[in-house]
Amino acid sequence: MIEVQPFFDADTSTLSYVAYDPIERVAVVIDPVLDYDPASGGISTHSADRIAGFIDATGLRLPYVFDTHAHADHLTALAYLASRYDARTVTGAAIARVQDTFTGLLGLDPEVATGGRPFDVLLVDDETLDVGPFEVRALHTPGHTPACMTWAIADALFVGDTLFQPDYGTARCDFPAGSAEVLYDSVQRLYRSFPDTTRVFTGHDYQPGGRPLRFESRLGEQRTSNRQLRQSTSREAFAALRRARDAELGMPALMWPSVQVNIRAGRLPSAEANGVSYLKVPVHLKGGPPCARPSPS
Repeated sequence: MIEVQPFFDADTSTLSYVAYDPIERVAVVIDPVLDYDPASGGISTHSADRIAGFIDATGLRLPYVFDTHAHADHLTALAYLASRYDARTVTGAAIARVQDTFTGLLGLDPEVATGGRPFDVLLVDDETLDVGPFEVRALHTPGHTPACMTWAIADALFVGDTLFQPDYGTARCDFPAGSAEVLYDSVQRLYRSFPDTTRVFTGHDYQPGGRPLRFESRLGEQRTSNRQLRQSTSREAFAALRRARDAELGMPALMWPSVQVNIRAGRLPSAEANGVSYLKVPVHLKGGPPCARPSPS
């Protein structure tokens, strides 16, 4: 069994993980956070440095850092940790579709992030990556975004935003190329493919009702008690519930900064002539086309 060390970023309710073999002392990091203050534009590495502190104190070797998808609510620290540990960045091959969509929406230079660049490793469904003492199996679980991945390691699933804790439900599906029906199929695939005892590590915990933080559940618990999507839930009922819920949600506060950094594997835009990097924010007239639901390109 692999060991799993969680890290919680309270500002974005994000969970990051170090999954590691305590004997061989080899690890991977999943979904690390780069801190961003939208008011000042300031970026810091406080959250990622907590992870680095654990890696260093435990004496772990880090060959790979993973993202489950291009997050819309926080910037990724993939590039920072990859540089610090000479590691390789990993995500799903369908990231190219997300890159194409947001390159068009934001008017970005297509040379910056296309075809999966600048990620070092792109994995397709059911492909495995040898990390030494363990393997990471890639499971394509789209729906929240078209590029969402679940990383299966030993008896653990790192599901990103595909599932949340059973008392909260699932991810939203109203981002470009998102689909409640596709998310349903992805989750049901997980329910069918792994035993009840499988550990499930989620990418967020919003602590409904003010309950204490939870980051781990069992797949059997998700199957029988997820408040939005159980194994017994019909596809039609889930799609209707998800669409109604998504219609009530606003845009994530950090969506535009996040996606344009995250499709670059955590790299900031190149500095301009004054030595400063800039992030783009689309502007539209009130009552015009809503940026929260741009059409897929």
